[in-house]
Amino acid sequence: MMTYSKRAQRNIDWIEKHCRIPEGLDYGRPVKLRDWQKEIIERIYGNPSKTRRAIISFGRKNAKTTLSAFLLLLHLCGPERKPNSQLFSAAQSREQAGLLFSLASKIVRLSPVLDAHIAVRETAKVLACEHFGTVYRALSAEATTAYGLSPSFIVHDELGQVKGPRSSLYEALETATGAQADPLSIIISTQAATNNDLLSVLIDDALAGKDPRVVVALYTASEDLDPFSQEAIRAANPAFGDFLNATEVMAMADDARRMPARQAEFENLVLNRRVEASAPFVSRPSWALCSDPALPFGDFTPVYGGLDLSSVNDLTALVLVGKVKDKWQVHPTFWLPGDTIHDHARSDRVPYDLFHKQGFLKAAPGKTVDYDFVAGYIRSLFDLYNIKRIAFDSWGFGHLRPCLVRAGFPEDMIETQFLEFGQGFKSMSPALHTLEAEILNMRLNHGDHPVLKLCAANAVVQMDPAGNRKLTKAKSSGRIDGMVALAMAMSAATQDVGEMFVTDGMAFA
Repeated sequence: MMTYSKRAQRNIDWIEKHCRIPEGLDYGRPVKLRDWQKEIIERIYGNPSKTRRAIISFGRKNAKTTLSAFLLLLHLCGPERKPNSQLFSAAQSREQAGLLFSLASKIVRLSPVLDAHIAVRETAKVLACEHFGTVYRALSAEATTAYGLSPSFIVHDELGQVKGPRSSLYEALETATGAQADPLSIIISTQAATNNDLLSVLIDDALAGKDPRVVVALYTASEDLDPFSQEAIRAANPAFGDFLNATEVMAMADDARRMPARQAEFENLVLNRRVEASAPFVSRPSWALCSDPALPFGDFTPVYGGLDLSSVNDLTALVLVGKVKDKWQVHPTFWLPGDTIHDHARSDRVPYDLFHKQGFLKAAPGKTVDYDFVAGYIRSLFDLYNIKRIAFDSWGFGHLRPCLVRAGFPEDMIETQFLEFGQGFKSMSPALHTLEAEILNMRLNHGDHPVLKLCAANAVVQMDPAGNRKLTKAKSSGRIDGMVALAMAMSAATQDVGEMFVTDGMAFA
């Protein structure tokens, strides 16, 4: 039996003494915390570094919100209370915000001691303990403002629903704690869909162990487990077979096995994996296996490129590839208009401004990506590398061609070293087959470039009746320009050297 710290044990005892089960088969009975719930409480309150943020993540229907309600009441009127303090819960919708308030208010009404000390204000979604001067209020991202607050305790409920790395509600609450001596934030949620989403960024930072005041309890099925197995389900669902109905969950697994369209949702919500509803062209594990730093091109290395021009005010991508030490080394370049990088970061919910500061994204001067600017950059690369051919998206090349001439490219060089590449099924399907094989066989190093990684996560496959494929973002948000450029570059390379690549199987979902 695990021994808990004095503070954690005190909190466990208080919950079990004063709280009642608010819903379900055990409705109204005193709480009996499971060992895994006690371990979470120990992780939060037994931390010698004084926990500032706790991240708790597991599959749905494991009583996340109920556990949040217990912790909230600990700080409202229990042994963790601070006189005259403000407590908040934050959710992305009014419905989700109301759920935590509803459970907490039910627990209060079921407990004679809590009911005698806590006032429930249904309309305002407020719980108030007059004796200690503590007040709890539920907030949602749909509220007009969260500024002017001074929280000592915050529950961020289902933060995984935030798309992108930023949330104005999260930032408003987290930056409002400066006047508090020991504020505590609890993030409790199933995982977000992508690595670039706010919850994923926070989890990855916590797992890196850089701040001892941040603790994380992550229950997830590892990628090497069969998604339909009990082992995978148990890894992400600590209540499986207890108050989480095992028969019902296994039926969900069977549904997902029979209907592949439901698998992504099952993996995200039940297995607590980072999986978008639209599965990407390349799986995260396969992409990660090729993340070694890209080696520099040698003086005589044949180099090939793919250029996705996009539009003049959008993301433009140029990807160069060359084989060094029997692997394709991938060197991408991305541009956005310098005057609108911050606007793009807000609209796309992607930290382009940070990528620019880190050197992964170039800012083209002005409000557009001027094609003369791109042509001049390409000219400098021809002087630097042994570039054999660049494949380009034919859309917009009529505008780029005169820019190449002005940049110093002779007409015959444009004719022989720039390869027109259609974006339809006919051209793209064999290019994807080639790229797929190289990633599957780990014959590619992309250096984990964050913008290219983002494009890889956003790129999904569209298939025609004949089974030919092309990349699209119709079922996924975000940019895919880098992956389109990479596929074109690999196609240009293999066409030029006449190599044949045969895939051993499908590595991509």
